[in-house]
Amino acid sequence: MTSVHPTSILSKDCEIGEGVVIGPWCVVSGRVKLADGVRLIGNVYLNGPLTIGPRTVLYPFCSIGFAAQHLKVKPGDATAGVVIGADCTLREHVTVHAATHDTNPTVVGDRGLMMVNSHLGHDARTGNDVVLVNNSALGGHATVGDSATLGGGALLHQFVRVGRLAFVGGGTRAVADVPPFTSAVERSRLSGINLIGMRRAGFPRDQITSVREAFRKSFREPMTRPEMIQKLKKLGERCELVAEMAKFVGDCANRPISVGYDRDDREGAVI
Repeated sequence: MTSVHPTSILSKDCEIGEGVVIGPWCVVSGRVKLADGVRLIGNVYLNGPLTIGPRTVLYPFCSIGFAAQHLKVKPGDATAGVVIGADCTLREHVTVHAATHDTNPTVVGDRGLMMVNSHLGHDARTGNDVVLVNNSALGGHATVGDSATLGGGALLHQFVRVGRLAFVGGGTRAVADVPPFTSAVERSRLSGINLIGMRRAGFPRDQITSVREAFRKSFREPMTRPEMIQKLKKLGERCELVAEMAKFVGDCANRPISVGYDRDDREGAVI
């Protein structure tokens, strides 16, 4: 049964599914679609265009779908808004800003957990099962792959990519891309593979061993980006996870690639 507290204000353009619960002092403006089972605990502020998937829960003082913090954005500019997936949990003071154009929205994937005061900037995207710990933030256009985790206070530079099942340590400033299955620490530095995450995900020992070997031979040894891609592709012939790493490094990107501690490159990144 749908329930709307009498103190809340809903736009006439709002669409509400079955079993939605809207607590006290919420404000929902513009074209907002709340799927079945969505819960706004109270003091939640939503601005459309915005779609929130089934069973997602938003805690007090979440602010979702408002204009990007960008000087080029003017009041009334067209935007694709925000899309939030199913079964997500957005804790207190989470902010997700709308896209700066009207083609692709800012996206939070399914089963995402955004802890207190975490932030997605305009045009950013997170995959499924992503965890953003307290005070972590994605700059504009940053992307985070499925099952990745950002520790408390981790910061992603604009356009930075974080690969699947990667881990960005607490307080880390990631100014370069973080490949899949790796762990990032400090500025543009990888400490190794995300061993705990891979074990929890159930990857077999031989695949973990292959990823560890690929990390050692590709991210710790001095080489150019084309050389790194070639080596990863070769190693990826016998392991699909390494092939995924090769594709990530080879994809068109706006930022350099983070590398391991043994490297002596300027700022620790492959250009």
